[in-house]
Amino acid sequence: MTHPSGLDISPAIAADAPLILALINELAEYEKLRHESVATEASISQALFGPKPHAEALIARFDGEPAGFALFFHNFSTFLGKPGLYLEDLFVRPAYRGRAIGKSLLRYLAALTLERDCGRFQWQVLDWNRPSRDFYETLGAEPDPQWVNYRMTGDALRRLAEGGKS
Repeated sequence: MTHPSGLDISPAIAADAPLILALINELAEYEKLRHESVATEASISQALFGPKPHAEALIARFDGEPAGFALFFHNFSTFLGKPGLYLEDLFVRPAYRGRAIGKSLLRYLAALTLERDCGRFQWQVLDWNRPSRDFYETLGAEPDPQWVNYRMTGDALRRLAEGGKS
């Protein structure tokens, strides 16, 4: 796959765990959610490179310097009867924006989706993030207004796991 001159995209390796954590925290800062980012180098290393990896990551380097990343994993569509590729995070450092790095990461993932015979490629974006939403839509992605996202963490998760006890 061809990329803009000076850009290299490759799968992350275990030695990239500190860089991935740094990029995650930069993304959290951009999304105004830094207070929610509690990942550690050890948790990232275990999740991506431990005995049972739960996710994968790509590192984009521009002229050898870390410029961004994408973190993704497989989900499954029962209706399609196939796995899907779910993009959890995509981030390009501000100094490297405007060089087609985000588009190149998405292109890489789209090709990987097809190569792995996945039925779909999907992700979420914060509703206020109009620049990203506009960018995704220029690539042909469509928002899906039919679904509402739900999340359960902390005490609510524990209560449900324990049978609804308060």
